[in-house]
Amino acid sequence: MTAQPLEDPLAFLPCSHISQYQKKQAIYSPNRACANLYLIIAGKVMVRRMIANGESTLLVDIYIADEFFGDWALTESVNNAEEAIAMEQNTSVMTWTDTAIEELMLRRPRLGIALVQMLTRRCVDYSRRIESLSSDSIARRLALSLIHFSGRLGKKLDNGSIQLMPLGHELLAQYIGTSRELVTQYMIQFRRQGYLRYSRKEILIWPAAMKEILLTK
Repeated sequence: MTAQPLEDPLAFLPCSHISQYQKKQAIYSPNRACANLYLIIAGKVMVRRMIANGESTLLVDIYIADEFFGDWALTESVNNAEEAIAMEQNTSVMTWTDTAIEELMLRRPRLGIALVQMLTRRCVDYSRRIESLSSDSIARRLALSLIHFSGRLGKKLDNGSIQLMPLGHELLAQYIGTSRELVTQYMIQFRRQGYLRYSRKEILIWPAAMKEILLTK
């Protein structure tokens, strides 16, 4: 049986209010809980979640143009532990309130299907991350995160490498659940092994070489 293509929420959502944010500006935060569904028009947005009573931070993901964030607007619970931060100047997002989304789904049932499919895909991805956090080595988790971000945010170059925006070691540590010091240690090791190069301006990754790390636990 041939799998049916997934619905696209953008096909059922009308244009709404657009807001603009500057680099490092909070779109929502624990002090101003998320109550809207957001669509990125331009720029990138980092979503982080506070865990262990605010003692540590987990990077949920980095979202780019035409991607949604603020999934909590689709639930009845209040999320006081998450923040969304603009990563670029003039980051633009379109916003729908939770009430507007509910009304739209009543009028356009296929929007509800599209949003359920989107949330299901994300739940599957989160489940894989949880499995990786519980069973994979730090080296493997870091390699998986670099492959993930290079696939989503990177640009392929003629020499076979992928050019990626500079990702701080603290940010990578928040994504894979470890310390900045250990991320730095393994990034230096990966560089010595020829898997990547990095500076304050960019990260260059050779995906074919990086995948060698995935062959071992």
